[in-house]
Amino acid sequence: MKRIALVNQRYGMEVNGGSEYYTRMIAERLANRYEVEVLTTKAVDYTTWKDWYVRDVEVIHGVTVRRFPVEKLRARDFDQYNSKYLQEMAAGERSLEKEHVWFEKQGPYSPACIQYIRQNKDKYDVFIFVTYLYYLTVAGMAEVAEKSIFIPTAHEEPYLHFLTYEALFPKPKAFVFLTDEERKLVRRTFPRTEPIPCQVMGTGVDIPCTPDAAQFRRQYGIQDDYLIYVGRIDEGKECPMLFRYFMEYKKRCGGRLKLVLMGKAVCEIPKHPDIISLGFVPEEDKFHGISGAKALVLPSKYESLSISVLEAMALSVPVLVNGACAVLKGHCTKSNGGLFYHSYFEFEGAVQYLLHHPVEYMQLCANARAYITHNYDWNVIMQKFSEIIEYVSDAASGK
Repeated sequence: MKRIALVNQRYGMEVNGGSEYYTRMIAERLANRYEVEVLTTKAVDYTTWKDWYVRDVEVIHGVTVRRFPVEKLRARDFDQYNSKYLQEMAAGERSLEKEHVWFEKQGPYSPACIQYIRQNKDKYDVFIFVTYLYYLTVAGMAEVAEKSIFIPTAHEEPYLHFLTYEALFPKPKAFVFLTDEERKLVRRTFPRTEPIPCQVMGTGVDIPCTPDAAQFRRQYGIQDDYLIYVGRIDEGKECPMLFRYFMEYKKRCGGRLKLVLMGKAVCEIPKHPDIISLGFVPEEDKFHGISGAKALVLPSKYESLSISVLEAMALSVPVLVNGACAVLKGHCTKSNGGLFYHSYFEFEGAVQYLLHHPVEYMQLCANARAYITHNYDWNVIMQKFSEIIEYVSDAASGK
């Protein structure tokens, strides 16, 4: 049986993050076909990277997880350093040396993990690196490029244009892209990647319980219509903009609509009677809450897939997303199961449409569900994974 290693900066049931959750879903399903290990850090909190897990090795749902210590916490001056370097980039100045410092300051800086990859690369048939932005991918893939699959989860943002990535992106033996929009972006940004084989596939969508919207309303005391946001409540996800838009909507349009937030808050949430923050909730409560929402709203400009959007659509719940994100806008236009906005007034118009056009709303619900059924089936996705793994394994072994 072939031995596969997935590399991601965090991993575990306690971890709340898009690429981390995606890695766990893929690892657990690959474990039905291969001997699967995950190489990661002991961190849970990405804002500090402080070691949290105690064990060096544990098994989670059939997957062996090897955890390595983080040597340095995220630098206290990282935000300042980051802002200064982005300004230099905007002025046309890029530096490999400064980017090297950037990756160490951002973290998670774990040389022990890289050393393990270097010393044990012959024990694995294929390495799968998930997400492009962090130290483990930048330092690790260079050690095993000839037997690596890269899942960059890339989207248009300044970091993608680091000088470092002009050398990194052409290194892997194959790519997995989550959407066709991501494939086009990477090929356009890094022309040298054009000959590298790839598969384009998202993720299957699991609803592990029977959603009960009525139970959610009783449990959390929510009786009115509501929009729901699920995920990290962060400036990087444009949550402050969502709060401004929602409060302006309430001023202009009134009504009883609520905004429900689920997830860890790392930015300030306004004190407003119609903004309800539930914090980190159990998985079942998440699905109960999404199922009862009028729509799931995602204001982020930078998304490579968005599992929460797919989960909502699987539950026949339309989505309302930032049209500046090509991937999110693509979900809406390809499915006709969601709406997108580019300004406050488009946001207001979309919310009014969802609330006051019941016939069209029900069609959005049906379209959202059909989109998931036709495009995000686990059997198809895992067959594609097997094909790309076998290709890389055979190429690495000289077959």
